Amino acid sequence: MTNGTPEQLQELNPPTRPSILGVALTLVAGVLAAGVIYYGIESRVSAESRLAASTEQAAVPTVSVIRPQKAARAQDLVLPGTTLAFIDSPVYARTNGYLKRWYYDIGARVTAGDLLAEIETPELDQQLQQARADLAISQANLNLSTITADRMVNLLKTRSVSTQERDNAVNGNAASQATVQSNAANVARLEQLQAYEKVIAPFDGVITARATDIGALIDAGANAPTQLFHMAAIYKLRVYVPIPEVYARAARPSVTAELTLDEFPGRQFHGTVVRDSDSIDLSSRTLLTEVDVDNPSGTLMPGAYVQVHFHLPGDVHAVIVPVNTVLFRKEGLQVGVVRNGKAELVSVTAGHDYGDSMEIIVGLHPDDQVIVNPSDSLESGTPVHIAQ
Repeated sequence: MTNGTPEQLQELNPPTRPSILGVALTLVAGVLAAGVIYYGIESRVSAESRLAASTEQAAVPTVSVIRPQKAARAQDLVLPGTTLAFIDSPVYARTNGYLKRWYYDIGARVTAGDLLAEIETPELDQQLQQARADLAISQANLNLSTITADRMVNLLKTRSVSTQERDNAVNGNAASQATVQSNAANVARLEQLQAYEKVIAPFDGVITARATDIGALIDAGANAPTQLFHMAAIYKLRVYVPIPEVYARAARPSVTAELTLDEFPGRQFHGTVVRDSDSIDLSSRTLLTEVDVDNPSGTLMPGAYVQVHFHLPGDVHAVIVPVNTVLFRKEGLQVGVVRNGKAELVSVTAGHDYGDSMEIIVGLHPDDQVIVNPSDSLESGTPVHIAQ
């Protein structure tokens, strides 16, 4: 056992103290561990943020866009039409009988009042003779009743006859007058029917069909009348043209229009818009317009296919876009455009359809960014990226 003073013992056994180097190493290790933990957490959070941003960015569709092309403003609107005779009418018989002879065949030019054919009506002739005989009898009876009535009136003044006898004579005279009028009307009716034995041209024109021949039975019945001829007035022709609604202003009355035909290359026929239906057809969205064309020489024929050139108003402007940019929906024709990074559906009005492209009259401007091949599910307000 060691004996000594406390000071001596403290000098022999000094207390243990941590070294400065150990403390420093401990601190460095702690800082490194904390850094590793922080870096790991931050990397995970950053990766999740990048993944979310990448997912959100991938959800935004990328679209290709084009600029509409300015359409060279067409000076004319060319539409198909068919020429029609100004008057086109069948010629029927108004009396029964047999065709005696005809004077004009198809292609003949006739004027109003020309004799086209004659009908033989033996039965009608007999009826007319009988009616005239009945009229003569009634006129003779009227003369006798008139004399009798005058005699009775004079005898009544001397009280030679009764008033009843005078009244019977006067009323008999009135009945005879009515009988004469009735028979005269019947004679006039039969004479009118007899006049229909001669078939007359009702207007200036051309015979386009002859549907009868000599000896044919002519039936003027109301159910199945016999058509003798068919006539057409060709000195002025009508052309009915359905004009699209967007060009309806080109169909104002008194506006001139030109007609071209394949059989007359390089030649134009001048017409005038005379009237329109003043109503847009709901099924075709067109305005039915009539163009009249003078044809004094008969160069144009009814039923010919023509192309009608209308002059467009000066304020009609249009652009051209491919057909794969147009959406056909229940709201009508729509086109998707990109504005402020979002897609917008714009309703448009189409003009000419060129097959692979389409003319847009209303709804687009040349500086619009039009989406190519838009999705059927595209909606207005959808964010989109423009493909570079």
